[in-house]
Amino acid sequence: MAKPRKKYQPRVRINDQIRYPEVRVLSADRGNLGTMSSEDALKKALEENLDLIEISSNSNPPLVQIADYGKFSYDQKKKLKDSKAKQKTVETKNIQVKIGTGEGDLILKAKNISKWLEEGNRVKLDLFLRGRVKYLEKTFLEERLKRILKLVTIPHRIADGPKSSPKGLTLFLEKGNKRDIEEVLEPKEEIKKKENEIKNK
Repeated sequence: MAKPRKKYQPRVRINDQIRYPEVRVLSADRGNLGTMSSEDALKKALEENLDLIEISSNSNPPLVQIADYGKFSYDQKKKLKDSKAKQKTVETKNIQVKIGTGEGDLILKAKNISKWLEEGNRVKLDLFLRGRVKYLEKTFLEERLKRILKLVTIPHRIADGPKSSPKGLTLFLEKGNKRDIEEVLEPKEEIKKKENEIKNK
């Protein structure tokens, strides 16, 4: 004897709510069971201790499926959630560093960049420059940006830049398939020398 069906508040027609003279029926594994009356389709569903669920009322004849409504509803919600996740709007997050930003602050900022990239966002990285610092060699300034890029743990690529901007030097990062960090362009001794020159000005 079939167990009594659970009461649901469906968003689609199920069981005796389906009243078409003829329907095309799919099995639980979406196999084609052919056409039959709604009554016969419901009887078949109850014999299998399942529900009769309306899939499309616009088909000719309407399309129904024999399946467990609870599982069907869960699968539909999961598909909707996955679809929304794929349609998520990409945001551009901003991070600003200075030539003298300490290692501790760089690590914290790199963690934020890694988090945003993991979430699928774009990151705008600004090297803030003031006064005479703006006129230092571009290779030296780019090296300051690379200090933080080396701390980013998520595979990434430089989508644009580095290039001059109102704040100084700017580049854009996106999540990538592999790390895209350039090699150091100048010896560490030369970098240290220029840092000391800046501090003494």
